Amino acid sequence: MPFMDFLKDQFIDVIEWTDDSRDTMVWRFERYGHEIKYGAKLTVREGQTAVFIHEGQLADVFTPGLYMLETNNMPILTNLQHWDHGFASPFKSEIYFVNTNRFTDLKWGTKNPIMLRDPEFGPTRIRAFGTYTVKVADAGRFMTEIVGTDGEFTTEEVTSQIRNIIVQQFSQTVAGSGIPVLDMAANTGEFGKLVAGRISDTIAEYGLTLPELYIENISLPPAVEEALDRRTSMGVVGDLSKYTQFQTAEAMRAAAENPGGDGGMGAGLGMGMGMAMANQMANTMSGPWGAAPAQARPAAPPPPPVEHVWHIAENGQTKGPFSRADLGRMAGTGELTRQTHVWTQGQDGWKRAEEVAELAQLFTVMPPPPPPPA
Repeated sequence: MPFMDFLKDQFIDVIEWTDDSRDTMVWRFERYGHEIKYGAKLTVREGQTAVFIHEGQLADVFTPGLYMLETNNMPILTNLQHWDHGFASPFKSEIYFVNTNRFTDLKWGTKNPIMLRDPEFGPTRIRAFGTYTVKVADAGRFMTEIVGTDGEFTTEEVTSQIRNIIVQQFSQTVAGSGIPVLDMAANTGEFGKLVAGRISDTIAEYGLTLPELYIENISLPPAVEEALDRRTSMGVVGDLSKYTQFQTAEAMRAAAENPGGDGGMGAGLGMGMGMAMANQMANTMSGPWGAAPAQARPAAPPPPPVEHVWHIAENGQTKGPFSRADLGRMAGTGELTRQTHVWTQGQDGWKRAEEVAELAQLFTVMPPPPPPPA
């Protein structure tokens, strides 16, 4: 550095930081030899914290405001006061500006599938991804635990560790919730709050906080999604026999509209489909031996009703599944009360037992309290 530039630098007395990078968390104020002039003005804006490091140790933390660095407890000396050292002061000081605003839209996701046991599908795997927000809550701890002497620290240097913590806690939360996979989409908000709360103690050791965490999607393996699509298609189609008749009739109509196409193949195809449709209609109208009409045969019994199984929320944990008979015994012993939160497949969120008609009956049939002793 030329002598005049160096000498000019000794009279710079304004210490401040303006940043528009959107991802810089810490920036070190650069001074020649890390020497701060006695009486310098330190400007700390809203959304910033200044950390003063003297001789390698954290000396002070400045919140937003304007400061004059001239108090006796500040170890600041200027180079002009130490000519005998040849412009090499033995007192080295540094100022780091820490961005305390929220850093938003940070991505997280599961690298590998999460294994869990689903009440409906059995053992299965899921993936998830979303966004989160991070904020520096303790600038001093953040400097000593994470940043060190890094002159410019960005979000990329800490987000990978936070992502690992999020995925670990999300895996444990989802696997232990007992909520069916098909109902997880209705509980992503609760999952996000629960995961953010569980990792708050861990990242607080780094001087950070996680104000927000969002789960954008929870997905199943492609094979399971394909099976679900087929089941959904069957539900849309409804009666398969009527659908087959409709498809056959449409094919016959298309063949009849083009009788000479493909050298008479259309006519032959129409005749074949007509015979197949006739056979199908005959089988529908006749009994198993071709004698009794369909109306005379007794109707097949309906499938047995599917009994609901219930989950119970207690002290932040879920228990179950329990049958209605199990809940009846638990109501008799006092393990299940009217205020106990319960959930079953198809139910919109957790409800108190007294709000569910099927379970409210358990409390109406219970005997009244015994009369007082005579």
